[in-house]
Amino acid sequence: MRWRVPRTWRVLLFLARIVVMPVARLRVTGDVPAVLRDGPVIFAANHVGPFDPVAVTAACRVVRLAPRLMATGGLFRAPVVGSVMRAAGHIRINRRQADVGDAVDVVAEALAVGSHVLGYPEGRITLDPGMWPERGKTGMARIALRARVPVVPVAQWGAHEVAAWGGFGPTVRTLARSLLRRPVVRVHFGAPVDLSDLDAAVPGAAQRATDRIIDAITADLARLRVDEPRLPRYVDPVRPLSTQRRHRPQR
Repeated sequence: MRWRVPRTWRVLLFLARIVVMPVARLRVTGDVPAVLRDGPVIFAANHVGPFDPVAVTAACRVVRLAPRLMATGGLFRAPVVGSVMRAAGHIRINRRQADVGDAVDVVAEALAVGSHVLGYPEGRITLDPGMWPERGKTGMARIALRARVPVVPVAQWGAHEVAAWGGFGPTVRTLARSLLRRPVVRVHFGAPVDLSDLDAAVPGAAQRATDRIIDAITADLARLRVDEPRLPRYVDPVRPLSTQRRHRPQR
């Protein structure tokens, strides 16, 4: 039986588009071919701030997609948000817990019934000083290799200007400023990443697949921020920085 998009998720996709309109100018480029829309697909997005899930959801509405989100278990434990996430059919990922490996099976089962799935291969909001994608975790690649499904990179830029990282106060201040400035938020759906030569049973294949996915996101992101080639124009003063997981592009 094929998975059907719940009404709750359809409503949220519509609401995301409405929420984005007063605080940002959304620009969506690229598309997903019809041949991929009919089957299971993994969408891999970079993560630049707390607002970008809303922006990416709104972009999915624009291109007529309704992927199930792989989201942290904390959201599912929240009193109201958790119920909404479950009703929308999203997938719980319990990071840093003993059963995190079970997520591979859960996502594989979702793909087996034709679902589209969207997640962040970095596993967190990037802490790279230039806000480029960090070295990815291998979970998404392992799922893609095991299920033999295409991975579509989703590069996005600008959502970090809409809402700051640091708690209630900074978030409210940047949102208020965004109501006046309406920064441009760009989301691009790229070409599928070629993983056809990789075998899940071969040691190191998942890491190579992960690197290719991050490389593809990075290449598309570079085209979205041509006027910010090294460092972002807007710097969130409360955002922590780290180079420990800096991604090294494949040669």
